[in-house]
Amino acid sequence: MDLTSAAWRKSSYSSNNGNCVEVARNLPGAVAVRDSKDPDGPALVFTADAWRAFVASARDGQITS
Repeated sequence: MDLTSAAWRKSSYSSNNGNCVEVARNLPGAVAVRDSKDPDGPALVFTADAWRAFVASARDGQITS
């Protein structure tokens, strides 16, 4: 998937020590996730439905670090 038009946003839960996640939600039907320390590196791309399910599970406490 071409991510050149992705509008990356840093997670509000990112720490100050550089361990950050950036998310691009402006892609048609997809959400991309990358490591902010490596913006030219790989990104994971999920369907919008899969991303919503992941976020809901994290909010419900089903996913922990």
